[in-house]
Amino acid sequence: MPSMLILISILATGFGAPRRCEPEDEALGGCRIPNEENPACTDMVLAYCQDVPYSHIMFPNIIGHRNRVEVEMGAEYLLLSVLHGLLNGECSDELRLLGCSVLAPRCHAGHMLKPCRSSCEAVRRGCSHAFEGIDMAWPYFLDCDRFFVSNQEGCYDPLSEFKARQEITFANFTDEPSTIIQFTYHSNAQMWSTLKRTAAKCSHISRTYTIGRSVDGKDLLVIEFSDNPGQHELLEPEMKYVGNMHGNEVLGRQLLIYLAEYLCSEYLLGNERIQKLINTTRIHILPSMNPDGYELAAAEVADRSDPEFNQEGPIFNGWTNGRRNAQNIDLNRNFPALTSIAYSRRRYRRFRVDHIPIPDSYWFGKVAPETYAVMKWIRSIPFVLSASLHGGELLVSYPYDFSRHPHEEKMLSPTPDDQVFKQLARIYADAHAEMASNNTNRCGGSYTNKRGIINGAEWYSIAGGMADFNYLHSNCFELTVELGCDKFPSEEQLYPEWKRNKESLLSYMEAVHRGIKGVVRDEHGNGIEGATISVKGIRHDITTAEDGDYWRLLTPGTHILTATASGYSKVVKRINLPRTMTRAGRVDFLLKKVPYTPDEDDLYIPGLETYERFDPYNQFESYTQSELGENGEERLEKPWWWAYFTQSGNSAPTWLLRN
Repeated sequence: MPSMLILISILATGFGAPRRCEPEDEALGGCRIPNEENPACTDMVLAYCQDVPYSHIMFPNIIGHRNRVEVEMGAEYLLLSVLHGLLNGECSDELRLLGCSVLAPRCHAGHMLKPCRSSCEAVRRGCSHAFEGIDMAWPYFLDCDRFFVSNQEGCYDPLSEFKARQEITFANFTDEPSTIIQFTYHSNAQMWSTLKRTAAKCSHISRTYTIGRSVDGKDLLVIEFSDNPGQHELLEPEMKYVGNMHGNEVLGRQLLIYLAEYLCSEYLLGNERIQKLINTTRIHILPSMNPDGYELAAAEVADRSDPEFNQEGPIFNGWTNGRRNAQNIDLNRNFPALTSIAYSRRRYRRFRVDHIPIPDSYWFGKVAPETYAVMKWIRSIPFVLSASLHGGELLVSYPYDFSRHPHEEKMLSPTPDDQVFKQLARIYADAHAEMASNNTNRCGGSYTNKRGIINGAEWYSIAGGMADFNYLHSNCFELTVELGCDKFPSEEQLYPEWKRNKESLLSYMEAVHRGIKGVVRDEHGNGIEGATISVKGIRHDITTAEDGDYWRLLTPGTHILTATASGYSKVVKRINLPRTMTRAGRVDFLLKKVPYTPDEDDLYIPGLETYERFDPYNQFESYTQSELGENGEERLEKPWWWAYFTQSGNSAPTWLLRN
């Protein structure tokens, strides 16, 4: 990267010099070549265009540059020189050759030949997603209608030799097409670029969105996969993966980036398993919950290559440096401590441990913006299943993570859904290449006969954990997956780790389809939002989503279900889930209107807060307001690649900004 920036800086020297033709002038037809300038053929002189299928070019070129110096000083040529780095190699050769056909047009028999419009249109169809992936506009000088001509006008194909080389290369491949992933570490900028490019490549099944920002203002970017991205569909379950909660535990972050690329590519290649998964599930992937901590951890790892650096220090500090966010908050201790509230309710008759409101007292503490963003995310989407990827051990832990006895650090503390959690943990651990083996080294810990899974509080007790919050505040069941002893493994280990975890990641996503699902409707066929689904013997209820649909993860066996809603009758059903079921059973409910009578037992539940009372003191209002410019207009943040074009300090090409 430093060498690229030096090259950019050299190329950008004189960047602000007057140009003959601006995009605005071109649009108005003001780029005609003056009569006193005589077009002339010359040898190819541009370094980045040496492999075009011709050796003589003509100046002035198609957009009005009069000579080599003007071309090399222009932003158009600068863009061609950095395309490979910007787009991570995708389409860079095609785009460069196409750009060269405009900046260095072919000269034949004293006449300029223009490139074919059909060539430009083919490249734009196949490569526009790469620009969308980094929020960059399609370059104006590659406008197929303005700078390219039809076959009838005597055009030529600037990609002819490139296509011929590709055909020879493809002819040598006999295997089925497969997904190609670069198993390298991604900086924050590279991660965001990869996610956006992947979503653009699979725009019909994917999109990216941000749930908030870190302390240092970095986007918490999520990539979503669904056959209808951006929409909750009736009876389609939603699941999420969260990585890099602790900034120095980076393997999960990388695996989730690779998973996003894999899902997109395999769907396009016709992988039936992946197509079925995405067509029936809405998948949300947040590779990095703590991008600020990651930068600190990555900087420390980079320092290890310095021979003058103290080698013992970073090895020891690798377990701590970058773990917390930029406010020095451990995000997995920063969620509302609802588990202690659940324990205190056990003495009340008919107590439930679900949808516990956030106490107002929580907001008087130090709440990290990353925590706040994830809490809002959990509340806004009806997640059914989740996993948070960590490092430092090799196992799967399941709630509760906080001990039922405050003075006991390692005490089995099961939830009402203990059997469901064990089944989910087994799915991930058993599909892993090594996790479920009792012979596997557990990074110094001894968990005899656990086969890679353990109750969180029995492992070690923590308060304010994300997994407990998911279970006690929402419908979502979350596990904590510890991926290995080395929190920041070497780059050579990334591919082996992907192979060890790929099947587990896929199988766990498919597990969201276990148990039952259905719709709770009224007599008019309208879905009832907020209806409660209870299972006899399990004191943890599930509520319906906006359209009245619900999902309830359950183990095989016979269950008695009850559906209730305020102002409606109660309906009870008995079901049997056989062990051979591979998808959720459908159980619908029809509730009839009845006069409302308050449940006196509710008076015995402590706490006056309501579930809807979220951030009552507007602690994070600043994170939701757009910054305004001097004249009151909304100030849009420049994309990460903008610095590529401002190295010399001169004006940069605003025509590359999509907005």
